Amino acid sequence: MDDATPMPYRLEEQIGFKLRLANQKHLEIFARRMPEVTPTQWAILAKLGDEGAISQNQLGRLVGMDAATTKGVVDRLRGKGLVERKPSTTDLRRLDISLTEAGRVFAAEAVAQARQISDDTLARLTQRERERLLALLDKL
Repeated sequence: MDDATPMPYRLEEQIGFKLRLANQKHLEIFARRMPEVTPTQWAILAKLGDEGAISQNQLGRLVGMDAATTKGVVDRLRGKGLVERKPSTTDLRRLDISLTEAGRVFAAEAVAQARQISDDTLARLTQRERERLLALLDKL
C-alpha cells in the first residue's frame, strides 16, 4: 500500500474497542470485589468521603456525571442508607449531599477493596506501564 491508500479498518485495533474491553474487565472485577455498590455509586461515596457535604451539582461535576445520572445514583444510595440530602446552610435553594454514619463506615472500609480493584485491573502491567497508562488516559 502506498501513503495515499488508507489502512484497512480493523475494529480490534480501535481505541474505543480497546477501552470498552478494558472497562468490561474492570467492571467484572469491581462486581466481584465490591458487590454492595456499583462503580458510579462508589465514585459518589469516595468523593463525599473526600469533600464532605457538597451540592448535588458540584458532586456530579467532581465525579464526571451529568445532573440526571447524579440524582439517580444519589437516590439509590439514599435508599441504601449511605447518603443523606439536607438543605444547605449557606444557600437555602440548594441541597447538600453527605455521607450518613453508615456511609462513612462503608466508604472507609471499602477503600482497601477499591485499591485492590485497581490493582487487579492493572495486574498484567508493570508499575512503569501503570503510571504511563494513567498519564496517557489523562491526556484524552
